[in-house]
Amino acid sequence: MSASGGTKAIVAALGANLAIAAAKFVAFAFSGSSSMLAEGVHSIADSGNQGLLLLGGKKAKREATEQHPFGYGRERYIYGFLVSIVLFTIGGVFALYEGYEKIKHPHDLENWYWPVGVLVFAIIAEGFSFRTAIKESNEIRGQLTWSQFVRRAKAPELPVVLLEDFGALVGLVLALGGVGLSLLTGNGVWDGIGTVCIGALLVLIALVLAAETKSLLLGEAADADQVAKIREALVDGETVTGVIHMRTLHLGPEELLVAAKIAVQHDDTAAEVARAIDEAEVRVRSAVPIARVIYLEPDILRTASA
Repeated sequence: MSASGGTKAIVAALGANLAIAAAKFVAFAFSGSSSMLAEGVHSIADSGNQGLLLLGGKKAKREATEQHPFGYGRERYIYGFLVSIVLFTIGGVFALYEGYEKIKHPHDLENWYWPVGVLVFAIIAEGFSFRTAIKESNEIRGQLTWSQFVRRAKAPELPVVLLEDFGALVGLVLALGGVGLSLLTGNGVWDGIGTVCIGALLVLIALVLAAETKSLLLGEAADADQVAKIREALVDGETVTGVIHMRTLHLGPEELLVAAKIAVQHDDTAAEVARAIDEAEVRVRSAVPIARVIYLEPDILRTASA
């Protein structure tokens, strides 16, 4: 699977969220809707999250140093994890608190047309952002289902934007439902209930993102198809006769470390083995271009088996 960072999707989401946040806060000021306040804070948090993703992508491009010889590719994972924390605290927990306060101390909505109009506008804008994220994801998703794509993607940006936009759209529908029920029943408690539902949804999405980015931070192996390609590329049938064992590790979304013990003939000279290793590295990089760091250890299969 490609490790595309989905910059277009991030920028589209950032632009949409900034515009939506401004509209939501205006609606809150005129109507006093807690759903609007929670949604406004949610949009601000999402805007900050997209900024974090762009910053992480920029920092990850730094050249390797003596202190960090494998580069800074994992910066993208770190900032992806920070996004989950921001979404959980600023988005989810704040919405839960605001919803609780509104249920405990309900009040009627004023100028109801402001929140309704803003919510309709926000649904359209978020729909555009979500469509962009889906389009970019489909280019690299292949035959994977959406849940498999979120779990297996090595680049955190697209799954983050997808889940954020999905959560935003569902949250907007919940906010619209809360405002609508408050207007129909004349009871502001419904607005608070809608806000609590938004908070619960954001907390759930944040936990999913945290689990996925934590796995990436700990270090994930290459996909099964990439492992198969690397194994096939290592063996030439002459000097390299097999792979005794192999380990892979993502140093970043687009950087893969490969370490393998390969079987060679017992009567090969050192020069022949060295040449075979060099040729094997070329074949591996051709088969899996993101295999940037390769360590190969020659051994005699008979000895290793014993």
